[in-house]
Amino acid sequence: MKTISSCVEEIIASKPFIEEALNEQIINFSALASNLQISVSKMLHKDVKTGAIMMALRRYNQPLNTSTSIKLKHVFNNLGDITVRSGLSDFTFKNSKTIINCNTGVLDSLNLKDHIFYAFTRGIYESNIVISSSEKNTVLSEFKDEEQIGLQENLSAITISLPKENSKVVGLYYHIFKKLAWEGVTLYEVISTTNEFTVLVEDNLVDKAFSVIKRLKL
Repeated sequence: MKTISSCVEEIIASKPFIEEALNEQIINFSALASNLQISVSKMLHKDVKTGAIMMALRRYNQPLNTSTSIKLKHVFNNLGDITVRSGLSDFTFKNSKTIINCNTGVLDSLNLKDHIFYAFTRGIYESNIVISSSEKNTVLSEFKDEEQIGLQENLSAITISLPKENSKVVGLYYHIFKKLAWEGVTLYEVISTTNEFTVLVEDNLVDKAFSVIKRLKL
C-alpha cells in the first residue's frame, strides 16, 4: 500500500538533483512540497496536504549503500593525472563504406606527430573525429569525399586517469557528471577508454570544468 512517504521517496529517487539538494540542505521544504503536491495526490488518488508532504521530506533519508560509497571514495582518492588539451576541433561525418579508409589516412599522416590529440569514435550512423585544430586541413583532405554533418572548433579536452577498478564501481560517471552539472558546465562530448575518461568542453568553460574535476579527489 502506497503512503505519502513512499510516494515522496519514489519521486525524489527519479530526480537526482532534488535528492542532492535535500542532502545538502539547500532546498526550501515548503516550496518543494507545493511542487510535489499534484504528483503525490495523483499517485494516492486523493488530495494530499502540503504539510504532510513537508513532513515526509523532512524525514527522508537517502538510501546509503556503504559498499558503493567506500568504493567511490577509493576511486576518487586514487585518481591519476588530469591532463588538459586545448585548441581542438570536432568533426562529424555520416558513416559510409569508405570512412574507415579515410580515418586510416589521417592516422598515417599523424604517425610521427606524438603531440597531436586525436580520437575517433564510430557510432551507428555517424562518426566523430576530435583532433588538434592544427591538423584540420588533414582531416578535410582525407575526408573530402565524405558527407560532413558538423564541425565544432575552440574546444578543450580534460582527461582523467582512473584506477583499474573503476569499471566495477557503481555511480562513478554519474558522480562526475553531477558535479559538472551543478557548476553549470555543459559537456560538448565525452570520450572514454577502460582507464581514461575525457570530457570535451568549449574553451570558455575549461577552467571551471578543470576546477570541478580537480576537487573530485575526496
